[in-house]
Amino acid sequence: MRPIYVVNNFGQFNHLIHRSLNDMEIPVSMVPNTTPPAEIADGCRGIIIGGGPAIERAGLCAHYLGLGLPVLGICLGLHIIAKAFGGKVNQGSSGGYGPVDVEICEHNDIPKGYPEKILVWASHADEVTLPPADCSLLARSTICSCEAIALQKKHIYGLQWHPEVSHTADGRRIFKNFDTITLENGI
Repeated sequence: MRPIYVVNNFGQFNHLIHRSLNDMEIPVSMVPNTTPPAEIADGCRGIIIGGGPAIERAGLCAHYLGLGLPVLGICLGLHIIAKAFGGKVNQGSSGGYGPVDVEICEHNDIPKGYPEKILVWASHADEVTLPPADCSLLARSTICSCEAIALQKKHIYGLQWHPEVSHTADGRRIFKNFDTITLENGI
């Protein structure tokens, strides 16, 4: 079975994402964000675009969105997705990492199985301030009106929060749901 690729954008959480999937016995490999899109397309069944310090260092990540593979963007990954599809990302008003109560707006695909509200760990130094026109809003909070989005027909999802950290309630559910999506829709 092909693995899910975690794209390393030089963020400290990419190794935690990798470890979370590995601990769940989901086939996973970490690849640098300079990996050519053709190598990504030939090697995996889904992509997780991890966090990182700045969108400018995100390499070829936007090119990965057109490969026809399921994609989960986390933090910076969400920002890359939003910008690539016409959304806007700006500096957030709440800043650094901390707890956030998130309201789940749609309970299908990535947030499937969650209650109406969950406590997550997130950074809002940057955030999506205008989601892409053709996306669904999956979650929001009082801090940020766009905590999670989906381009469901493309199987592309983005989260502001970090499901890989222990502070996030039942974060493994995100990875389990993404694994299911990749098995059903991956190449």
